[in-house]
Amino acid sequence: MEQERIILGIDPGTQLLGFGLIRADGKKASYIDMGVLDLRKESDAYAKLQAIYECIGEVCKSYHPTELAIESPFYGKNAQVVLKLGRAQGAAILAAKEYGVESVTEYAPRKAKEAIVGNGAASKEQVQLMLEKTLGVKLEARHLDATDALAIALCHHYETSRPLSSAKGKGGWEQFLKDHPERIK
Repeated sequence: MEQERIILGIDPGTQLLGFGLIRADGKKASYIDMGVLDLRKESDAYAKLQAIYECIGEVCKSYHPTELAIESPFYGKNAQVVLKLGRAQGAAILAAKEYGVESVTEYAPRKAKEAIVGNGAASKEQVQLMLEKTLGVKLEARHLDATDALAIALCHHYETSRPLSSAKGKGGWEQFLKDHPERIK
């Protein structure tokens, strides 16, 4: 039996930051919690980073996640937006690592939507609906940034629970067979 993992998903932002947690045990995932850090009233960019760091630190102290899945900044036309998102992402990653998160993986927004809905261009509402069905919970529409974070966590679970996920980028089948001789019958 696979060891239980707690995956923290984060949708970083400097206005709204979403987080979502799932428990993964083998092939099954279950909902733990989610929330949104609202930074819209804070005008100081560095105070926002401190708030992100403190919030993610508290989440990590409360739930003890073992893995972090975080949305990567998408490349847009405005370099300042990408820079701000990168700073928010960095503050969240640093807090998670400081509180014992073992691994960090980035996912593009389209990758998470595709993993959950089957369509990389799915709306936030479509993602929320599929998460409700998959995890068997009712999610509030006002938490769409948190549902995006939950989708990133579930995407990470799907990516890491597939038998060949450990072979990605490491030489394909040959390397997988060398790394896992117990799988050969």
